[in-house]
Amino acid sequence: MQHESAGPSPVFLLCEGRASLKPLEASSHQNFAETLPTEMSVRIFRELDVESLCRASRTCKLWHSIISQSEQLWRQQCLLVRAVCQREVDSDRRDGLSWKVTLLRNYTRSRVKADWLTGRYSRVRSADELLKRKMVPLDAETWGEILQAELDR
Repeated sequence: MQHESAGPSPVFLLCEGRASLKPLEASSHQNFAETLPTEMSVRIFRELDVESLCRASRTCKLWHSIISQSEQLWRQQCLLVRAVCQREVDSDRRDGLSWKVTLLRNYTRSRVKADWLTGRYSRVRSADELLKRKMVPLDAETWGEILQAELDR
């Protein structure tokens, strides 16, 4: 049996502390962040990975404002980067950098370091093979970790 809707589909809304179903009006806002409390929008944005979060922040001024001002969002993503770059993240935080700046400084580094540590570049025969890859400067301690990982393989 096919269900046909006479109007817009119902949307679940919380009204005055109780749940109810109300149809969306044609003139209602299409942007959830305009109707939800900021805390709820942040909870939705927390489901995104860092690349999607950065793309979402370019969607509109409101999303940009919510995302850029939420330390919770940047902290969550930064802690994922910290799993690979603990020393670098901890150093930046000790220096007083925000979670967002710390993440931006260390995101690419963490991706490159993780690739090296997991052996993605173990069979590189020449520097020319690395030219197609995005690289960042790594400190001596990181290169020591990478060398040890290579020796352990």
